Amino acid sequence: MTLSLISLLSQDISGLWLLLKTSTDEIMHQDITPLCAADIQDQLKKRFAYLSGGRGQDGSPVITFPDYPAFSDVPDKEFQNVMTYLTSIPSLQDAGIGFILVIDRRQDKWTSVKASVLRIAASFPANLQLVLVLRPTGFLQRTLSDLAFKFNRDDFKMKVPVIMLSSVPELHGYIDKSQLTEDLGGTLDYCHTRWLCHRTAIEGFALMVKQTAQMLQSFGTELAETELPNDVQSTSSVLCAHTEKKVKAKEDMRLALDEGQSILESIREPLAKSPEQSLNQDQLDNQTTVQRLLAQLNETEAAFDEFWAKHQQKLEQCLQLRHFEQDFREVKASLDALAQKIATFTDVGNSLAHAEHLLKDLTSFEEKSSAAVERARALSLEGEQLIDNKHYAVDSIRPKCHELQHLCDQFTAEVGQRRGLLNKSLELHSLLEASMKWCDEGIYLLASQPVDKCQSQDGAEAALQEIEKFLETGAENKIQELNKIYQDYEPILTQDLLEHVQKVFQKQESMEEMFHRRQASLKKLAAKQTRPVQPVAPRPEALTKSPCPSPGVWRGSENSSSEGSALRRGPYRRAKSEMSEGRQGRSSSTGEEEESLAILRRHVMNELLDTERVYVEELLCVLEGYAAEMDNPLMTHLLTAGLQNKKDVLFGNMEEIYHFHNRIFLRELENYIDCPELVGRCFLERMEEFQIYEKYCQNKPRSESLWRQCSDCPFFQECQKKLDHKLSLDSYLLKPVQRITKYQLLLKEMLKYSKNCEGAEDLQEALSSILGILKAVNDSMHLIAITGYDGNLSDLGKLLMQGSFSVWTDHKKGHTKVKDLARFKPMQRHLFLHEKAVLFCKKREENGEGYEKAPSYSYKQSLNMTAVGITENVKGDAKKFEIWYNAREEVYIIQAPTPEIKAAWVNEIRKVLTSQLQACREASQHRALEQSQSLPLPASSNTSPSKGNTRNIKKLEERKTDPLSLEGYVSSTTLPKPPEKGKASPTSPDKKAKRHEVKSDPTPFGLRGWSKTSHPLEAPEDNDGWSSAEEPINSSDAEEEGGVGPRKLAPGKYTIVVDDEKGGPNTLAVRSGDMVEVVQEGDEGLWYVRNLTSSKEGWVPASSLSMLLSKSSSAQCLSSSESSTGSALLSNSSSCSESCGGPLSDLQG
Repeated sequence: MTLSLISLLSQDISGLWLLLKTSTDEIMHQDITPLCAADIQDQLKKRFAYLSGGRGQDGSPVITFPDYPAFSDVPDKEFQNVMTYLTSIPSLQDAGIGFILVIDRRQDKWTSVKASVLRIAASFPANLQLVLVLRPTGFLQRTLSDLAFKFNRDDFKMKVPVIMLSSVPELHGYIDKSQLTEDLGGTLDYCHTRWLCHRTAIEGFALMVKQTAQMLQSFGTELAETELPNDVQSTSSVLCAHTEKKVKAKEDMRLALDEGQSILESIREPLAKSPEQSLNQDQLDNQTTVQRLLAQLNETEAAFDEFWAKHQQKLEQCLQLRHFEQDFREVKASLDALAQKIATFTDVGNSLAHAEHLLKDLTSFEEKSSAAVERARALSLEGEQLIDNKHYAVDSIRPKCHELQHLCDQFTAEVGQRRGLLNKSLELHSLLEASMKWCDEGIYLLASQPVDKCQSQDGAEAALQEIEKFLETGAENKIQELNKIYQDYEPILTQDLLEHVQKVFQKQESMEEMFHRRQASLKKLAAKQTRPVQPVAPRPEALTKSPCPSPGVWRGSENSSSEGSALRRGPYRRAKSEMSEGRQGRSSSTGEEEESLAILRRHVMNELLDTERVYVEELLCVLEGYAAEMDNPLMTHLLTAGLQNKKDVLFGNMEEIYHFHNRIFLRELENYIDCPELVGRCFLERMEEFQIYEKYCQNKPRSESLWRQCSDCPFFQECQKKLDHKLSLDSYLLKPVQRITKYQLLLKEMLKYSKNCEGAEDLQEALSSILGILKAVNDSMHLIAITGYDGNLSDLGKLLMQGSFSVWTDHKKGHTKVKDLARFKPMQRHLFLHEKAVLFCKKREENGEGYEKAPSYSYKQSLNMTAVGITENVKGDAKKFEIWYNAREEVYIIQAPTPEIKAAWVNEIRKVLTSQLQACREASQHRALEQSQSLPLPASSNTSPSKGNTRNIKKLEERKTDPLSLEGYVSSTTLPKPPEKGKASPTSPDKKAKRHEVKSDPTPFGLRGWSKTSHPLEAPEDNDGWSSAEEPINSSDAEEEGGVGPRKLAPGKYTIVVDDEKGGPNTLAVRSGDMVEVVQEGDEGLWYVRNLTSSKEGWVPASSLSMLLSKSSSAQCLSSSESSTGSALLSNSSSCSESCGGPLSDLQG
């Protein structure tokens, strides 16, 4: 507010202020008696003189000096004070006439009379008109007084006559009896005490009125000089303070008025008791004085009320203005923010779903912003109302109202414009989607027309009618004129959208061209049948029907691998392969099939991209709408104590997941939109980043528990209301878990439509990797539930498998009774197979809901894999196998739920033991090479196991492939011709090596222990199992020579310990666990064997075989022996356990 505005405002109440000041000045300038009754109250009470209220014949006030024996003892100061006070009471007019003194000395002596008269004459402060003295009544004193007065007349010479009266009746000749008190023979009603009270009250009231006037004048000055503040808080404070002072002033005035009214009633009390009585002149003067003061006080109060009303109106209007200005600033800031936000809505969408989503976002934004717009319009109306109420700041309010109205209209217009563009985009994308759908349906139609049926006239005509009928639907679905599209949708045609429109139009033209070609072909076929020739269905000699055709699949003798491949019948319509009359027909059919598969791949890719975008937006919505709001000070009051500082628990690493998908994965996926069959590479390149889901899933139980405790918190309800979500937060917290499982479904779908494409192997590997991540996530959820394990589970290596089993124990060193009981009473144990140990835990079901109902596992014991052996089959039960420890000192009979689960576990344990055995073997050979560096090396490097092993180690380091892979042992030279040629697989060894990678640490725990010299020990009697801790070598001579040289043929049966399911050129495809019989020994470390399972024969590396030593009464067992009869053991289980470290734990649950 400017100073000129304040000056104009002050002029409105300046007149009222002058009126108030005049009223208060009149009161304040009234003379108040220097002496008050209250000041000399004790002197007045002596009553040596009093003002009775009587008047002389000319109205002169009468002062009476009653008979007071101690008059001479009254101090001069007191006498002077009383005289001064009594003479000040009558009005100036009455006092100007002069006072009449009545001195009553009837009971006194002449000497006292003389002294009294002389003292009064000398000290009386006012004009005297007459002095009347009642001389002593005694004869002697009267005589003395007459004589003395005659002879001493000069002593009594005064300005006024002094009359000596002998009796009261003589007094009545000078003053009427009605003006004299009763003690002087008069009828005047006078009470000195009452008179004194009235005088004290009247003077106090006069003083109160004067003080009230001073207070009002001071307060009025303060109000008049107050400058209007510039903010709401200060204005409110000033208004509140002034109101409090006004209330206090009004209270003081009310008390003063009540006091004056009470005094007035007291003065009139005699009249109230007896109407016949009348007030004397002094009483009438007192009444007049009080009435005058009351009138002035009422007048001052009225002036103050009017002044205050104006001042209050000024402050209230100022407060209204400050509120309006503050609200204006807030509303304008919010409208500016909305304008900036709407300016960011520049995207028109790149698909129909995206455009719908943007339109939904715009609608949601408009709904959320409606409150701010409505507030702005309401504020504008409020300003107009202030103007109508004649507010003093009209020139300041009106421009702000116009600005608010303009901003609201501008925002509404901008939203309408954005809505129009998005509706245009929605319309265009709907047209494009309809065109693409029409094209896809056309391609499906072409692919689904069986060519063999079209050879007849009826079939050709039916197909032709079907095509013509479909083409008629194009008027509603296809793009008619490209230029019209450019013209109608020019405002939204970005470069990307323009390219998309052109691609759709090109696709539409291509599809129509395909239809026209098919239409022309069918017309020819239909026209052929009109000739008078017996119709014969064409039977090309080059085409034969497959002996066992699958539904919808035909094979030809030419190019059977490509033209005879079957199309998948999935969620989309399948296309059947066509049979045509010639090579051109077959090429056309193959092209149409490929086009159909390409369309299906695009559908899957679009679904992947659309769901990925929605997923990213949902994560962002949760992070901004919930997680960020937990740090918002304005929302803190809605958080319960249980949610304080629990954001990381509730949301886990969702922010990390969001940044990965938003910044990296989604952008990389968009690069594969034109080549969806290669999208597997995108997954493989980012497979390590997907490990972040394991952390999220591990935190999920804690998050679920916290949500159940605080789900009814007002904070979540408020956030859900703001976001306009129909589902609560827990549904969105489940999105990452659902998303990671969705990928494998989409990859499976993509793989089915990409069998013969370039990226098929990458898709297969990506699918396997995603499934591995899901398994790792699932396993980690079980791992975190283990309780009671003192060590670090991560030290045990990767978790390979986990599951529940029935377990029997049989310990040689145990108590006999325990051994007997153990065979009949199984323990329910949950086993965790790691790379370096197997853990036995007891599963405990927990009470609760959701994740809290998930089981926990109490740790019981663990076995070090370096000292473990297995027996695959236990007599009498196909679901049982044995895990034995330390040369069968401890035997655990494991019963799986199904034979399949047992086979999977046995296979995985065998892989671990094989990996450890190979690592120990390589370490032993490396040590032997170092010891025999002075000996000559073999001539052929291709036959040297040490070099092969060295090459395997190098490959393990560089490519992280399995050291037991066939690649490391198969020579690059030509293989010897087998008695019967086997089949070769087209798959390269590189791909298979990577596919069957053993993801475990090949180095055993006790690698250093293998360098220790051990004496041969006699094998245990019942040692019918196989363990990586037992490795025979060929002979003592071979050991002295460093163990270098080709492996010698030993007749008998062997077991395959290394997987090679597809094999290589001239090699036999085998699996770990297959039983083979050696037929002949070849060169380069290869043996020709017969697979006893499949009856197939072929070459395999000798290093991948493990000889069967014996058959136990309970099972067929595995052995790691590589020596012939009589070979010595390098180390048995107990010595290996000693050198490699004992079991991790031996606790029995």
